[in-house]
Amino acid sequence: MAEIVKKEAFEEKIAAGTTLVDFFATWCGPCRMLAPILEEVEAEHPEIAFIKVDVDESPELANAYGVTSIPTLILFKDGEPANTSVGLSPKEELEELLR
Repeated sequence: MAEIVKKEAFEEKIAAGTTLVDFFATWCGPCRMLAPILEEVEAEHPEIAFIKVDVDESPELANAYGVTSIPTLILFKDGEPANTSVGLSPKEELEELLR
């Protein structure tokens, strides 16, 4: 299961390799619906790091990456945003996001 990361550790977590960041909130229904799909995708892709950012606890990170709707997924490659998905997506679309 993806670790919830705060601002202090964020840059280090995305710095190297491929990381999928799930910007979410605990009160967000679509975020809760997306969680088990993400867990399934995470289990199938051990080569990708999966982390979560609670937008209520780390609004500065959400602002820094232009997150205005949740859930928002951003795929980082070596610290740089490479792909983004906004809203609840089926597993097939998440697989596409990882390419």
